[in-house]
Amino acid sequence: MTMRLASPDDLERVATLTAAAYRPYTELFGAPPIPVTEDYMPRIERGEVWLCEVGGETAGLVVVERHSNHLMLFSIAVSPAFQGGGHGLAMLHWLEGKAREWAQPEIRLYTNALMERNIALYSAFGFQETGRRPNPYRPRWTLVDMMKQINAA
Repeated sequence: MTMRLASPDDLERVATLTAAAYRPYTELFGAPPIPVTEDYMPRIERGEVWLCEVGGETAGLVVVERHSNHLMLFSIAVSPAFQGGGHGLAMLHWLEGKAREWAQPEIRLYTNALMERNIALYSAFGFQETGRRPNPYRPRWTLVDMMKQINAA
């Protein structure tokens, strides 16, 4: 597995992979989750989108914002063809290494309360729930805020 920054040429790949990875949730919610509707070109231009490549194919992606005192994991997605192979976990380990490299004390994320499988995976990886709140863009959706402290060592 290798990670590389996405380029503007990757825009369609990013949008297609994201839509495919989130498709089960789009069906569950009756509407696409926020990452599916995102315009990724500004994020690509800011260096926030990283592609996970396995054997020359794009297996997944991580969208991460760098803030002054934390990283915000906006999206992590694994292509359906690569799901179940541990790539999501590998990308979380990679992100944790980036947080150390960039001297960030924590990683934060928020997810939909109905994404129980994802919440369980994040919890198993060491994220702690810090609160729940209404989604400001989607009435009746509840967001779960989570964070993980990063040790400098």
